[in-house]
Amino acid sequence: MKLVSTLLSTVVAVEFANEPNLEGYTFDQYQQQFGKNDASRQAIFEKNLELIKTHNSNPDKTWFAAVNQFTDMTNEEFHNQTKGRKEKQLFGGEPKMYSMSGKELPTRKDWREEGEVVTPTKDQGSCGSCWAFSAAETFESHLAIQTGTKVQKLSPQQIVSCAPNPDQCGGSGGCDGSTQPLAFDYTKTAGLTTESNYPYTARTGTCDTSKIAPVAHNGGHTVLPVNDYNALMDAVGNVGPVAISIAASGFAFQFYGGGVLSNCNDYVMDHAVQLVGYGTDSGKDYWLVRNSWGNWGEGGYIRMQRYGDGKEPCGTDSRPQDGDACKGDTTPRTYCGECGILSSSSYPTDFTVTGVQV
Repeated sequence: MKLVSTLLSTVVAVEFANEPNLEGYTFDQYQQQFGKNDASRQAIFEKNLELIKTHNSNPDKTWFAAVNQFTDMTNEEFHNQTKGRKEKQLFGGEPKMYSMSGKELPTRKDWREEGEVVTPTKDQGSCGSCWAFSAAETFESHLAIQTGTKVQKLSPQQIVSCAPNPDQCGGSGGCDGSTQPLAFDYTKTAGLTTESNYPYTARTGTCDTSKIAPVAHNGGHTVLPVNDYNALMDAVGNVGPVAISIAASGFAFQFYGGGVLSNCNDYVMDHAVQLVGYGTDSGKDYWLVRNSWGNWGEGGYIRMQRYGDGKEPCGTDSRPQDGDACKGDTTPRTYCGECGILSSSSYPTDFTVTGVQV
């Protein structure tokens, strides 16, 4: 019995290079660190802090949890900041279906390393505008790649305030959610202006066309087949960053701090992000995903485990109204990949430059 006790005492959790030491960390320190001042949130914070510590004490963990701007929120409150998305057309013309590039797939890819084609991370705040950020960021990158110009900071607020959503796909529009394909459909006719022309307010607001001086229009957009691992790898490896959708309302996304996220076990797609690459860390393959929650995670990014063609986990989105359905559509869907990462993917194409490139 003494021997067993000694052996068990040597089993300790893996520690990551940037994993924080949270022993003795207090609510007062948290409020000071994140610029908050609401004593009523202390009980929620302390409960979440214990959950974070429990996760980090797991000797088999592949990622670590950390305190962040969401640590004083209940999971329900956190969930309300994420919105869903679905393919829907408004202005005519069908999207292109993705065709494999035929190019050799790079061993690893990080579009942040490919010249100036990815802007710094952004923060959507308390507005459910992830769909607009995912679309604007992917518009920025593909405009730079396809025209050979320096990436520009373009306006998610224009999309939030102006892109219509009459069928209420992924929400009722604006800060209540919509879809990246709807955004790309809108920018075909309206184009997209700069962030400086149409600054972000974290509110839906009213469309102000006087602020729109489009730098470019896209002629269309390409949609990838659902649950197709090879297509998503080829697109992000050989074409450019991809606007994707994931399930992001659980513990893992609320408190992710770093490492390769695995065992998400959530397929209720409700959040839009941008896929910017893939790689391998200590024998574990991953997707490199850009979020729109400021400096959350690994400097605004998360790495999610990638299993390979035919090996990706799959599950049922039994609540499509949370993010993968237009109003009245309650049909469950099956999605694959960590947190349903293979669910809904697209990017804009065929750019016409209409403004001055800076």
